[in-house]
Amino acid sequence: MRATGEGRRFLFLQGPHGPFFRQLGRMLQAAGAQVWRVGFNRGDRAFWTDSASFIPYRGTPDGWPAACADLIADHGITDLVLYGDTRPIHAQAVAVARARGLTVHVFEEGYLRPHWVTYERGGANGHSRLMGLGLAEMRAALAGHDMDLPDAPGRWGDLRQHVFWGALYHWFVLTGFWDFRNYRPHRAIPVWQEFLLYLKRLALMPFHRWERAIATFRIRHGGFPYHLVLMQLEHDASFRMHGPFASMTDFIALCIEGFARGAPPHHHLVFKAHPLEDGRAPVSRTIRRLARQHGVQGRVHFVRGGKLAALLNHARSAVTVNSTAAQQVLWRGLPLKVFGHAVYAKPEFVSPLPIADFFAHPTRPDSRAYRDYRHYLLETSQVAGGFYSARGRRELLRQVVDMMLAPEDPYDALRSGNAAPRQQLRLVT
Repeated sequence: MRATGEGRRFLFLQGPHGPFFRQLGRMLQAAGAQVWRVGFNRGDRAFWTDSASFIPYRGTPDGWPAACADLIADHGITDLVLYGDTRPIHAQAVAVARARGLTVHVFEEGYLRPHWVTYERGGANGHSRLMGLGLAEMRAALAGHDMDLPDAPGRWGDLRQHVFWGALYHWFVLTGFWDFRNYRPHRAIPVWQEFLLYLKRLALMPFHRWERAIATFRIRHGGFPYHLVLMQLEHDASFRMHGPFASMTDFIALCIEGFARGAPPHHHLVFKAHPLEDGRAPVSRTIRRLARQHGVQGRVHFVRGGKLAALLNHARSAVTVNSTAAQQVLWRGLPLKVFGHAVYAKPEFVSPLPIADFFAHPTRPDSRAYRDYRHYLLETSQVAGGFYSARGRRELLRQVVDMMLAPEDPYDALRSGNAAPRQQLRLVT
């Protein structure tokens, strides 16, 4: 059967910052599908240039589920497309879509970022089908597939474009507030503050680059063994919805206390900030305060963003809530402690030890099992490309439209032998 959009009617909700969703919609239209986009603010409107297919929602958050059901019925929608499935307007829409038997297409940042994005049906992260799949099922689906696996990337890829599109999006949201007066962002802070944080991030990038280089140099040339803490954004959906901590401070406190009690006295602890950390949470001050409180201030370090590979290459182990960066830890065969729900949190990979015992005696993952797991992801939900750079979008669109139009989701397609050939990447780190 040829891949065609005939008879398919797609409803887009909020997407990644930038033009990706509009380009995706155009290609689906070229395939014969009908496409609409619901916009909740002026930022959504700015990146969807076709006014004929744009549907503004100016109602209240309480009225959205009923309005979503009406839109689906009035337009005969067959497919729902969104980026992330945990923000309230998306979670409510997914519930409505499932009740009506629609296909739900979920995009997310790559589980194997930075050179891949995630495409799944039904849900992502803690709602992904991967959560219920064991290694035995994955290995059975991989029978007959023998793809050369690319090495783990060592850099984010398009961070500056990510920050730029985010700042531009929030500028449009801020300046177009009166057109969408009932809009409420899924973040806890107001839109104007979000916009200022993006501007601050852009302005301070050169200073942070030097600060990061100095901190990394001291750690790499310090001659001490160290454990790495992979931090996340406190407002990140995976941290909030699929982790056990109410705040990043709680996670930091647990790590420093466990390190003080369990790690050998000559070991150090390195906190690696998320590349998009923007200062809305006082992470650096919190780390210094808690290190002093537990008497380990000379052995605890903070690195603001930057490349992970430079630190991972010399680390003894890593700890995280559920960061996707942990995939690079496992690819290197390093011991890993995970606290939240994550698609990679399989018993073959992650340590079951309490945090103090983990720092005392970290155990390595089953690297052969992880290689099979990573192979499975690259054959299914991980699609080459990115949302934010022009090159990344071109790579992504070459493959993901056919995946969306396919009758089976990526996991079922691999199992039945109908998976499309996967694009091979030439990685530059």
